[in-house]
Amino acid sequence: MLDFIYYPVSGIMWVWHWLFSYVTPDSPGGDGIAWALSVVFLVFTLRAILYKPFVKQIRTTKKMQEINPQLQAIRKKYAKDRVKMTEEMQKLQKEHGFNPLLGCLPMLLQIPVFIGLFHVLRSFNRMGTGMGQLGMSAAETRSQGNYVFSADQVQNFLDARLFGVPLSSYLVEPSTEFQAFVEPGAAIDFTRPQIAYVVVPMMIVASIATHMNSRASVQRQPEAALENPQTRMMNNLALYVFPIGILVTGPFFPVAILLYWMSNNIWTYGQQHLVFGKIAKEEEEARRLKQEKLKANAPKPGVRPDRPKKRNTASDASTASDSTGVSMIKADSTDKADSTSDSSPDGSSTADAGPGAKPKPGQKPTRSGAGAGPASKKQPPNRGGKSTAKRGGKRGGKR
Repeated sequence: MLDFIYYPVSGIMWVWHWLFSYVTPDSPGGDGIAWALSVVFLVFTLRAILYKPFVKQIRTTKKMQEINPQLQAIRKKYAKDRVKMTEEMQKLQKEHGFNPLLGCLPMLLQIPVFIGLFHVLRSFNRMGTGMGQLGMSAAETRSQGNYVFSADQVQNFLDARLFGVPLSSYLVEPSTEFQAFVEPGAAIDFTRPQIAYVVVPMMIVASIATHMNSRASVQRQPEAALENPQTRMMNNLALYVFPIGILVTGPFFPVAILLYWMSNNIWTYGQQHLVFGKIAKEEEEARRLKQEKLKANAPKPGVRPDRPKKRNTASDASTASDSTGVSMIKADSTDKADSTSDSSPDGSSTADAGPGAKPKPGQKPTRSGAGAGPASKKQPPNRGGKSTAKRGGKRGGKR
């Protein structure tokens, strides 16, 4: 049913075993090291593939911590309206580019790999009669292939030893299944206490490593996040429940699975140190650039800062009214000048002078086109709200 997981997992493990088989000696102990390294580098291959999602997970977690106070405010504000609360929270997450799925993606992708590796390792020995077991005899299980592994490779895996015990043996394994790890009719060359001597220290190391990784992650969380009840609950699970879970379930897992756990924790510790250090440098660089920008925009010592003047609407209105009044005064002046130009001091009319005639002293120069007589004289524009009829009436009264 899950062959799409089992075949890739066994394929990666096959490639690494093929490479290490040329390095390690051809002996049960040497083969055990080659198979153990194939499991370790299966872990490293998976974690290398998940490196970018892991970095995104860390950045997503930091964004979550940054917007957590705003999320708490939304929860408090819309406590009685769940629909509105969900809409506002999704809107806030979208504005900050926050994707909750990225925070769980690396862990979710490791679960099928762990299940696939557990199944492949258990399938090397098919003498079990539990759920999913075939209940084969020792001879049958040693002559059957295991996904991409041939029957000869299955025999090589069953005969391999790591610290004197088979890689797929586990602490509570029934003694009847030990026969698969030796040639038919041969004596069993290991005991259950020997398995315990290997498994128990690995369980303890894996549990402590899980706790230390969780502790290093919790220490990098801000105080605001630690005050959140949900975050505090998850931290307690990671710090205590998961490590204790390894101690409780360890006796049921093969040696190779515990090796997988140890390798995974070692990689996680190194990767966390690398990624968090890189993010810390990026944040420090961003702060430095921000400080430099502020210093560049700040005024030099002794120089008065240039502050933009605020627009005064009252002053603008007063200026506009003043300019309107000036325009009206100019219009009145123009009207008076026009009325004065109709007659000269000596009684002669300016209309008699030609366009090119020289004006007399005190007389206004004649404009072009004004020689056609009073009827053709161009009337000034209507300025200041005064009509032409009124101006004409004033001129008639003066005459």
